[in-house]
Amino acid sequence: MFTEYSQYDGLGLAALVKAGEISSTELLDAAIARANELNSGINAIIHRFDDRAYRYIKDGLPDGPFTGVPFVLKDLMAAFAGEPMTMGSRGKAPIPDYDSELVRRYKASGVNIFAKTNTPEFGLIITTEPKAHGVSHNPHKPDYSTGGSSGGSAAAVAAGIVPMAHGGDGGGSIRFPSSWCGVFGLKPSRGRNPLGPDQGQDWQGAVAEHVLTRSVRDSAAMLDCTSGHESGSPYNIALPSGSFLSATQRPPKPLRIALSRKPLVNTQIHPDVLAALDKTAEQLRHLGHEVVEEEPLIDIDRFWRDFFVVVCGEVAAMVAKFSKLYGKDYVRCLEPATKNMAMLGRSLSAADLVDATKGWHGVQLAMGRLLERYDVMLSPTVPTPAVPHGQLPNTRFEELLMLASHRINVGKLLFRAGLVEQMASPVLEKMAFTIMGNITGLPGMSVPLHKSKDGLPIGMQFTGRMCDEETLFSLAAQLESELGFFS
Repeated sequence: MFTEYSQYDGLGLAALVKAGEISSTELLDAAIARANELNSGINAIIHRFDDRAYRYIKDGLPDGPFTGVPFVLKDLMAAFAGEPMTMGSRGKAPIPDYDSELVRRYKASGVNIFAKTNTPEFGLIITTEPKAHGVSHNPHKPDYSTGGSSGGSAAAVAAGIVPMAHGGDGGGSIRFPSSWCGVFGLKPSRGRNPLGPDQGQDWQGAVAEHVLTRSVRDSAAMLDCTSGHESGSPYNIALPSGSFLSATQRPPKPLRIALSRKPLVNTQIHPDVLAALDKTAEQLRHLGHEVVEEEPLIDIDRFWRDFFVVVCGEVAAMVAKFSKLYGKDYVRCLEPATKNMAMLGRSLSAADLVDATKGWHGVQLAMGRLLERYDVMLSPTVPTPAVPHGQLPNTRFEELLMLASHRINVGKLLFRAGLVEQMASPVLEKMAFTIMGNITGLPGMSVPLHKSKDGLPIGMQFTGRMCDEETLFSLAAQLESELGFFS
């Protein structure tokens, strides 16, 4: 058995395969052995197809930068032909007969996909505790949340089952679990990675997919493999000046960095997170960067409402679609929070949705103006370190209230009375720094630089200019080299 497996990143493992020092079969053996040993304790992986992965090796994996490297898919959006996609739900699990464009590009990179990871139902909340598959546990502290919605993927990487894993991000779902699990997670610019063939954009452009990784260079090299225009996409964004991987191999110029410590939802920042933010600013100055405290001019009351209107409208449309495809029995299996969000979405008008997306432009304009004066913006990724299980999902009483309101369709009343904000606040508070990147489409990354007094990871978020992942990768590689990542 290859006992040093978990000490390598993806490019390191692929280099061993290319040099003939290890085989793709031995890498898969090591990943499976690690999953068998650890997954019962963390519940990161919820579906395996080991035999299929061994057949891929026998048939010959594509020659790419990651040939032979074991890989897992988040069980949401990434259609993988022949394998069920539950999307974290107890309802019917469709089995696609095609690969999504992103999965097709993953395969071309040479990775060997052997499993799917846990996610909350439809990726709607930021902790991975679905009723369909059970709770995912943080590898750094049992009974603590991994974050979400890419919590299973983050836990799989943090536990060393795989060096990198697929994730998606609609409100922080790559960056959030990366922070709480102590791994590197970059959300690329809107349109950088494909979402087809099923859709050109999701959540009005808020959703982006990429990977969560142990190293910065793996994230960059995989973005080289997956990024680029696809037929039918509404976006055709600027190409990088060179490869993203090459950006990790050169130090950044001295950067002008805006430091933001004001949450975009009314909440308090944990003292350990504030201390980590101040320490990061100090370290950046020591590395030759200029750090200036400045906040984007954003109306935070409108900010969360516009986001919630868009998401609830999208959930209502999704549930209506699934009801037509799979019948009302499917909808009856949905979790109370999902039903409630769909009800709220049905109570909104097309005018409400248009008004909310126009509000998004105000956020885009504020960040665009800020980033005319700064190269990147620094903030916490999440206002707190990981929390114990049970704090973020709704209580049984709250679920009963949601089911009641779902049945009597009181969405407009709930919005007017301010009860939507009250019900959603435990989740929205934790997304106080990440949502902005989804509304604007700007690239952002969570860098695992610090730990709390209890030893839990604390990620720092860096948001870059549109289409400027190169600066983010260059800065992240410098921080990884000079400061080291959470361990």
